[in-house]
Amino acid sequence: MNKSILNTGIQSFIDENLNTDIVSVLMKKSIFNDVSSKELAQQIEAKKKCQKKLPLWFETPKIYYPKKISVEQSSSALAAQYKAALIDGKSLVDLTGGFGVDSYYFSKNFEHLYHCEIDPELSEISRHNFNILKTKNVTAITEDGLTFLKHTKTKFDWLYIDPSRRDDLKRKVFELSDCTPDITQHLKFLFTKSDKILLKSAPLLDITSGIKSLVNVKEIHILAIKNEVKELLWVIEKNQTHPIKVKTTNIISNKTQNFNFDWGDEKKAISTLNQPKSYLYEPNTAILKSGAFKLLGEKYNLFKLHQHTHLYTSIKSIDFPGRTFEIVGIYPYSKKELKKYKGAKANITTKNFPISVSSIRKQFKIGDGGSNYLFFTKIEDNSLKIIQCTKVH
Repeated sequence: MNKSILNTGIQSFIDENLNTDIVSVLMKKSIFNDVSSKELAQQIEAKKKCQKKLPLWFETPKIYYPKKISVEQSSSALAAQYKAALIDGKSLVDLTGGFGVDSYYFSKNFEHLYHCEIDPELSEISRHNFNILKTKNVTAITEDGLTFLKHTKTKFDWLYIDPSRRDDLKRKVFELSDCTPDITQHLKFLFTKSDKILLKSAPLLDITSGIKSLVNVKEIHILAIKNEVKELLWVIEKNQTHPIKVKTTNIISNKTQNFNFDWGDEKKAISTLNQPKSYLYEPNTAILKSGAFKLLGEKYNLFKLHQHTHLYTSIKSIDFPGRTFEIVGIYPYSKKELKKYKGAKANITTKNFPISVSSIRKQFKIGDGGSNYLFFTKIEDNSLKIIQCTKVH
């Protein structure tokens, strides 16, 4: 960590060049004796990435930024705030501290927090930023989180762990056993240090697989932001035997969509299949990730179009956790029907359909956008249909 970067003149240069091409910064010789062009580019690039993702960091003077990958791998402020609202207590250890975003928001709900980060520079950067952000109850420890726990006799209220999802060749992985550390190999030890663990896993991790790999899962949280799943969180509690709660959340610009259920309820639920009616419903991505396909229709008293088509329909419009459309027309999938869309624009979605969106666009020369929504799908009699809709705002 080069503290010269924090000098007023250099900080002004960084702010003035946030929209400058990074390559041009790298190619020019630095105008500062103590800071290289590479260091300037790193600060500019990382700070720029924080503008929307971490506005508090972006707006706070004298924040020191790490390499851009550390910013990319950190939680967004919105996701970190969601996590922080789940737990509280006297003490928490963040075993995989990183840039410190999660630790910062967790610290608001704990008397004391330990931020463990094995990378010396990243640990120093986080320590500096905690001070700048006036976070007085965080101790930054330059050590592997598991090693820290092995060397202390203290028992903590909570442990938080976000294992690295990169292998030795820097390729992305998502199975718990492929992450570092492999929490499934350390659970017994971790439960000697705390009765409660919050784990962040890859959004791609199969939920059934995760439940089998972990023990004593109490809650599973699926967080989507603007209909993109960002976080898959596991609340694990020692000796927990109650039914697993699944909580899905989709945060969009003007509201938050929630759908919660007990994990075992999906197996008991029954889908009622029927032809498309007046309205069509597409669940948000958090619900789709949860797999509660039968339960969703049952709870909202909706018909499902097909056992394997995760679209729903009703005669009257309801407030639904996803997108709602009014059906304009229902047509058989055929070249004859599609000719009328040739050269036009439409928003196309395929569900349980043998042809991809890109193939449909290419074959029938349909542009993207406009107010028309076309769903290419299979319905309950196994026929392929085009359902033309307008979006209900």
